[in-house]
Amino acid sequence: MAIKSETRLGPYEIVSAIGAGGMGEVYRARDPRLKREVAIKVLPASFSADPERLHRFEQEAHAAAALNHPNILAVYDIGQQDGSPYIVSELLDGETLRERLRSGPLPIRKAVDYAQQIASGLAAAHDRGIIHRDLKPENVFITNDGRVKILDFGLAKLARSEGSGDQALTQTVQSDPGTVLGTVGYMSPEQVRGKPADARSDLFSFGAILYEMLSGKRAFHGESAAETMSAIVKEEPPEVTETNRNVPPALERIVRHCLEKNPTERFQSARDIAFALETVSGTSQTSARVQPIAPTFSWRRLLPILWIISVALVAAAAFLLGKGGAGSSPRFRTMSYERGSITNARFTADGRSIIYDAAWEGRPLKVFSTPAESVQPRALEFEKAHLLGVSRSGDIALGLGGTLGNHLDVRFATLGVAPLAGGAPRELLDNVAEADWAPDGTLAVLHTVNHRDRIEFPAGRVLYETTGWITGIRISPKGDRIAFLEHPVWPDDRGWVATVDLGGHEQKLTQEYESVVGLAWSPGDELWFAATKGNEYRSLRAVDLRGHERVVLTVPGTLRLYDVAQDGRVLLSLDNEHVGVKAFAPGQNAERDLSWSGWTIADDISRDDNWLLFDEESVIAGSGYIVGMRSMEGSPPVRLGSGTSGHFAQNGKAVNTAPGKGEPRLVLVPTGVGAAKEFPLPLEKVSFTELSPDDRHVMFIGAEHAHAFRCYVLDTDTGKIWAATTEGVYPCVPSPDGVSIAAINSEGKLVIYSPTTDQPRIVPGDTSGLQPIRWCADGGLYVYRNQLPLRILRIDPATGKQTVARELAPTDAAGLIGISPVVLSPDAKAYAYSYRRTLSELYVVEGLK
Repeated sequence: MAIKSETRLGPYEIVSAIGAGGMGEVYRARDPRLKREVAIKVLPASFSADPERLHRFEQEAHAAAALNHPNILAVYDIGQQDGSPYIVSELLDGETLRERLRSGPLPIRKAVDYAQQIASGLAAAHDRGIIHRDLKPENVFITNDGRVKILDFGLAKLARSEGSGDQALTQTVQSDPGTVLGTVGYMSPEQVRGKPADARSDLFSFGAILYEMLSGKRAFHGESAAETMSAIVKEEPPEVTETNRNVPPALERIVRHCLEKNPTERFQSARDIAFALETVSGTSQTSARVQPIAPTFSWRRLLPILWIISVALVAAAAFLLGKGGAGSSPRFRTMSYERGSITNARFTADGRSIIYDAAWEGRPLKVFSTPAESVQPRALEFEKAHLLGVSRSGDIALGLGGTLGNHLDVRFATLGVAPLAGGAPRELLDNVAEADWAPDGTLAVLHTVNHRDRIEFPAGRVLYETTGWITGIRISPKGDRIAFLEHPVWPDDRGWVATVDLGGHEQKLTQEYESVVGLAWSPGDELWFAATKGNEYRSLRAVDLRGHERVVLTVPGTLRLYDVAQDGRVLLSLDNEHVGVKAFAPGQNAERDLSWSGWTIADDISRDDNWLLFDEESVIAGSGYIVGMRSMEGSPPVRLGSGTSGHFAQNGKAVNTAPGKGEPRLVLVPTGVGAAKEFPLPLEKVSFTELSPDDRHVMFIGAEHAHAFRCYVLDTDTGKIWAATTEGVYPCVPSPDGVSIAAINSEGKLVIYSPTTDQPRIVPGDTSGLQPIRWCADGGLYVYRNQLPLRILRIDPATGKQTVARELAPTDAAGLIGISPVVLSPDAKAYAYSYRRTLSELYVVEGLK
């Protein structure tokens, strides 16, 4: 239906024609009611001939109109005139991506920028259950100011009938005769085969577009539509670098991951792609900003020090560009230059010196002292000690021994006190995680008793106790209250800031954050802390005692706060954190790295030694985390669901998971076709889960309100739940016959629960710090301690005899916190483990407000 200018279409005044295609004509029009210009797409009259098809069109248009996103064309209105439906949308000035690509490939920076915007728009649509189904350069518009707009959401579905796959495919190919190959060339394999298309189909089309932006050539292009479709199903496109050698390998991998033939092997969401592109973009921008600096140190140290200085320059540049708090002009002074991890740091009372502990270059943790105005570290002569706090009088609180945790927290240490001037520490209390000095010289301690964290002030007087866990205790400058970070589920660092006064009255001050570490009182009686919200880096935040929060500092990296001096200087580190997975299976020559995106936790190996089950807890996973699996040979990961996982069923067809948020429940998730099965639980917290050998019972760690963790059993047939152990155990491993349970009791000892005895039996010998992995076929038990080098031990539960079954030791020990968890196949011939590495750079920052 051609429309002349100066005529009306409903309430709209047609100004001029813009273009035409297989989906109808497009006009520039004026809306006299709102006095704005709009675009109107008039669809063929055949669309209204089929009432069901017209109804679907209206539904899709309403859904598209609900998408309020800057990277999706805004839909204002729909209507009909002379039997032809029309859509009213925002009017854009610019050109389509197809027109932009006629001059060849795009600069990499532009291609990544456009790709990020497309992925952002797709993510918003997919979140609302809307799939494009016909994503191609013709449907991507670039405005004159560089904004990407995705066009025609919902119209691709409208262009297809709901009939047979072949019929739907034919209609799609013929919907725009002028661009047959263009449309076909961006279809996913499942669309070509006529199978149902979900959001992952859009991701394949996205990959084809990104390929073309980078290479200037279409990923799939044949002499005919049939040849193009055959290539989509059977062939791999040439390497992008064949035509553009400047494409980084990381960007090439993103394209390849999008173009996987099997939907389960692609990226599983547009948000995953957006995050991956952000990483590539951030790397590119960082390298562009780094300026060479003349070294004043040994050439042997050149590369690691340049890397550290680069991080500092990027952070400083971010602040100068306005990334810091309001009115701030932060100045950074680097206080460390070696590779390794820092667990704690403090200013001395006069602010002239800094005391910190660090494990540099794979060496054991050591306490250091350095002037705050220069870098002249001096090792303090304390053996097997780490820093807890520094008093106003010059005493230092130390943790002696202890176990290093996943988040650089050291627990189960002995509290010792020594003068900074020198001398052996005096031991005061066992099972201490943290300590802080009050103004009068009294110590507050974080004391673990029966697997419960207690804040005691002074030691022995309990002010607060939790069934979760606590970090960051800090006494206020007035000595009238203690601030701390509460984490509801061990060992997750999700949590919030709270205080407890001397009468034991607790007050929650902040919202719950995905990660919260480090806490200090500022001179203005605010509490400063480092936390992350959503898919962000950890930033420095502040909260007052009324609960008013603000952001103090955001940097392009993971921030950890240690202390704030009386003059406002801040002691913090930028941490490069990584949790990866190494795995080995029979027939392999060496371990494979099966990490996904930065925080991958190994959970189980399938009974046939072919599959690894894992959790992904990096920012790409969001607050709910991801449960996934991948082959031991390193195939792309398969996303099964959200939450944290437990173990494979015996037949490998299901896994048990505990969703990370919402009502406590367990979910049995199929690894293939099938529906998940949920079991709500009458508990407050749910943690590690494991399937019994008969696959009928799920064993898990849970806690009732105001109670400590214990092991429970769920019968998946009846839904019945019962407690299998006493309180204070963590974790639990069922024997092959499902009769006995190995666990760690509240005293940290290995015990065996059996239905034939009232009390658990303590395994003889030294079992402190041991973690059970799984039972052996002959009744033995595989265990390990989280220390390096890590030895997998076989222990006889009856006699306590221990023998070394395997030793694990990554070659690069710098910043390596530990190896945990460790998982084994039933025959112990295959194994996997998570390794945790944190590389810290210590800074003094001035000028924050």
